[in-house]
Amino acid sequence: MKRKWIDKKVLILGLSKSGTSAARYLAKQGADCYITESKDVSEKDKDLITELEKEGIKIETGAHTDEFINNSYIAVTSPGIPPKSEIFARLKEKNIPVIGEVELAYLEAKSPFIAITGTNGKTTTTYLASHILNSEYNAPVCGNIGVPPTSLIEKEPDFFVCEVSSFQLAYSPTFKPQIACFLTFTPDHIDWHGGLDNYFQAKISLFKDYKQPMYAVFNGADEKIYEFAKQYSGEKFIYSKELDKNCCYIKNDAIYFKRKTEEEIIKLNEISLVGEHNYQNAMCAIIIAKLIGISNEHIKEQIMSFKAVEHRIEYVTQVNGKAFYNDSKATNPEASFVAIKAFEGKTLTLIAGGRDKNTDLSEFCKEYINKYVNNVILIGEAAQRFKENMEQNGFNNIIMANSLEEAVDTSLKLENEVVLLSPACASYDMFNSYEHRGEVFKEYVKSKL
Repeated sequence: MKRKWIDKKVLILGLSKSGTSAARYLAKQGADCYITESKDVSEKDKDLITELEKEGIKIETGAHTDEFINNSYIAVTSPGIPPKSEIFARLKEKNIPVIGEVELAYLEAKSPFIAITGTNGKTTTTYLASHILNSEYNAPVCGNIGVPPTSLIEKEPDFFVCEVSSFQLAYSPTFKPQIACFLTFTPDHIDWHGGLDNYFQAKISLFKDYKQPMYAVFNGADEKIYEFAKQYSGEKFIYSKELDKNCCYIKNDAIYFKRKTEEEIIKLNEISLVGEHNYQNAMCAIIIAKLIGISNEHIKEQIMSFKAVEHRIEYVTQVNGKAFYNDSKATNPEASFVAIKAFEGKTLTLIAGGRDKNTDLSEFCKEYINKYVNNVILIGEAAQRFKENMEQNGFNNIIMANSLEEAVDTSLKLENEVVLLSPACASYDMFNSYEHRGEVFKEYVKSKL
């Protein structure tokens, strides 16, 4: 239910895309909006600040002052601000409630949300689900995907297909989507949450108590998620596992959906996406589509026409008979696992490295590098630690490169069928973002044609 915002003072934490979207939405509803950003203003933000101030939004940078904080009706936080930040202690002292931008959109929107969360796979699944639903409805992607849901409220879509991170869920106390999906769970964001269990609790908060969605969708191939699903009391659907009912699974080289009866949806060789993990993403999207009432014909057509999401095992081009793939979004080893395994049976050159997250590399080396990779080219700050771990686990086909461009040049000299950029690291040692890293890779590879 919409609140009345006229003349209410609202504090927005952070000059992020979600924060500015929330401020713009609330200002149109009559709220008195104050954006407070702890970092100093950058050159690229100056034009944005000028635009926001013309819209009547007040902005401060470099500090969180009492002038901005005091007497706020509510605070809307950007998801990247850790819970232990000093600003939250100050807000608590002043009894100012804090919510996230997704929560705000949920409270204000008339249309239902479809929420998709998980450590890996959620972006592809979100785009694919939206692509299928758009065959019969207006169902845009939003959330952690880079489109704030508050920016869509006034467009009144039929559904919000929303990728939600654990950060966003931590600040969404009443968020209750119509359909909620939990795809994968592996260690990530441990520092932000203060422990692995806290990270898991943030994810499953989407399914607890009064927040239970109308339908819950769980990955039966993820042991921890499946154990949680077995205890879940609401109506649920499981994918990657054949059950008596309410499931989606692979049989006879096709994907089947079963509720009351078994239905074949699509043959595996008709799916354009690469890798077993993408079959799982497709199964989750199929369940969503079936629950919404999309016809089997449209589901199949939309899956067949869907293209890989940029920077996620994205086909780039062929150079000298080698197929290049951009998986720059793989910023942890677990994300690289699925990309590497997607090329099982082909000779593979892996380009990895970047800013080190100091994650455990034992499984990465033993179960994936040793089994599926022919050569590794390492770049960035993490290169030496990755090299040492690979050698300790018996893998020695390693080449060190000083840049991504040098890594591409080196890969062209190797006799492998596929060259995969899947860094298993953050990008900030050499690039502005994983998107920037992926764009540089694609442009340089294409320059070799």
